[in-house]
Amino acid sequence: MKSIPSRWFQSLCGFLAFVGITVTAPVAAADKGVEVQWLGHATFKITSVKGRVILIDPYLTKNPKAPEKYKDLAALGKIDLILVTHAHGDHVGDGPELAKRHDVPLYGPAGLNDTLLALDLLPQKLSPRFNKGGVIQPLGADIRITMTRAEHSSEFRWKNPETGKTEIHVGGEPAGFIVELENGFRIYHMGDTGLFGDMKFIGEYYKPDLVLIPIGGHFVLSPTDAAYATSNYLKPRFAIPMHYGTNPHLKGTPEEYVRALGKTSTQVLDMKPGDSRRF
Repeated sequence: MKSIPSRWFQSLCGFLAFVGITVTAPVAAADKGVEVQWLGHATFKITSVKGRVILIDPYLTKNPKAPEKYKDLAALGKIDLILVTHAHGDHVGDGPELAKRHDVPLYGPAGLNDTLLALDLLPQKLSPRFNKGGVIQPLGADIRITMTRAEHSSEFRWKNPETGKTEIHVGGEPAGFIVELENGFRIYHMGDTGLFGDMKFIGEYYKPDLVLIPIGGHFVLSPTDAAYATSNYLKPRFAIPMHYGTNPHLKGTPEEYVRALGKTSTQVLDMKPGDSRRF
């Protein structure tokens, strides 16, 4: 339906007021933008412009940095989609339980989803497969999710309830995700990764606006390497450091990352677990 030009609308209102009828102007829905909430470690809740909710690496109930409130999974509210970057427990986390609770798909590396299905942790409809370079649109044509490379490992550690023994299963290859939302805003969740040259390609080709970047060291990028990737390869408008401080090995800090960046056009967001930011 075409909108009425404001001068015509004002004239119409004046005439109707003259004959005793009051008209209220229609109020356009406010564009609240994209909301990104960090829940500690690599766990992020993204709410799109149209209110669709994507949860990435949902490590909550056993996450020492997750706000106590969110260890009650009901506090997360509505979830429309779950993404998991790789098979380690601090990334798969509560994903299978949340997928079943909300009846929504959990997308991760193809090998991980095969394992979740084979171990009867998820049914087929909630454990779809895709892989690096693949693009999915499970929330509609206006949200695109691309799986990218990450430099890490991805074993799935599972305690067999019948034997009580821990088993190691196929987890697929580790990955990151480019999430492009309805308004074109692009978020790059890097997953767990070390430095690799194709980050330059990711920066140039996908042009992420916001990078969620691990900085803890030992298992992932150090603050210095993360700063190099940010400045030389990715060049985003915004960065949120993640994956630090949750175990003794992850010693990198946001302060070290900011110092290593030096003068930069990238705005590093100082966020604490539970904080959210709109873009």
